[in-house]
Amino acid sequence: MIANQFDVFLFDLDGVIYIGNEPLLGAAEGLARLRKENKIIRFLTNDPCTTRSKIVQRLKHMNIEAYEEEIVTSGWTTAQYSKNKNIKKAFVLGNDDLHWELLQAGIEVTDVASCDAVIVGWDSSVTFGEIQKASKLIHQGASFIATNSDKTFPTPKGPMPAVGAMVEAIRIPTGKRPVIVGKPYPSMFQEATKNLDSSLHIVMLGDNPETDILGAHQVGLHAILVGESAKPYPSKKDFRNADAQIYNLSDLFDKEAQLKKWIRPEYPWPESIKPGVAGIVFDEKGRVLLMRRSDNGLWGIPSGHVEPAETVNQAITREIWEETGLEVRVKRLIGVYSEPVSQVFPYPNGKVSHFVTNCFECQIVGGNLNKKHWETLDVQFFNINELPEALLSMHPKWLEDALEQQKISFIR
Repeated sequence: MIANQFDVFLFDLDGVIYIGNEPLLGAAEGLARLRKENKIIRFLTNDPCTTRSKIVQRLKHMNIEAYEEEIVTSGWTTAQYSKNKNIKKAFVLGNDDLHWELLQAGIEVTDVASCDAVIVGWDSSVTFGEIQKASKLIHQGASFIATNSDKTFPTPKGPMPAVGAMVEAIRIPTGKRPVIVGKPYPSMFQEATKNLDSSLHIVMLGDNPETDILGAHQVGLHAILVGESAKPYPSKKDFRNADAQIYNLSDLFDKEAQLKKWIRPEYPWPESIKPGVAGIVFDEKGRVLLMRRSDNGLWGIPSGHVEPAETVNQAITREIWEETGLEVRVKRLIGVYSEPVSQVFPYPNGKVSHFVTNCFECQIVGGNLNKKHWETLDVQFFNINELPEALLSMHPKWLEDALEQQKISFIR
């Protein structure tokens, strides 16, 4: 049974333990049995409009045993994160509970013209003027921190804006990405497992693949989806696919329940999928053009992204012109590549994108190799048998496919 495979159980609350003020079927009994077997329990919630003590009281009213040190809310975790980052003063868009958690952590909630951080939680009374002030403070150098990034929350009248909506209202004018504390980001999981022995086996149970399952997998934990049957994501490597699915907590003690082993792929989880282009350019001597990337020092085939309203052919000719000074025309398509291990890229601002790359063979039709690049060895032609060792991982495959197509074309 699953219960025997783990020492520590992390539980999402809403949708796993309760809905509203009613405990879900099997929740109280399942938790009581885990405690009887001396399992360690933690409760994690993205709700920034509550405190740990309020969660304890809410659970006790449902006859569920709970202790304040077991509760990890996004508001409390935000306060701990801010304290550890030496935040002294913060401008806060959030309710009284978030203010209280920050004050308990020694952080002054201020409305003055300068502060160390702008902290965004949830408050339905936030005004546009406050959003403008938050944006101005971030422009002046204040850190940007958010309790979570949930864009909506369910109501009887349909989805309503949540914290993520306010975050976007500030992110767009500032161009700054916030540090997001709640699931699926690491901080809540790190707080929940802090001071636990590294030998303990830990599992996360949640009802939301986008936060609970994804978040657990990103920090290397097993993850179980709780609730009705859900359609799996197409790729077996998708971080949002759970290792097991159960209907309620009683199923943790079902001898027939099966758990897959989570093996984390060798790439970070991408936030978006983008079209990319690459161009293999040979000179008259059969040498291939390579560029050295400024971010990691590796050599690679000229590549880039597709701008709005561009065709992929236009994109690669533009990229090569901008980066090398050479005018080229597309000769043929080599292939379309989307291997995540080599084509998922993290950026300095924290964003991670997965590129689907159209790779072309291109022919030089004009221009001159940019002398600035040439003098600094940022761009250079290489003999096929003398390629640099520091080469981007997917690029030898692209070059191999291009050379193979050349052979086939020659034979014909």
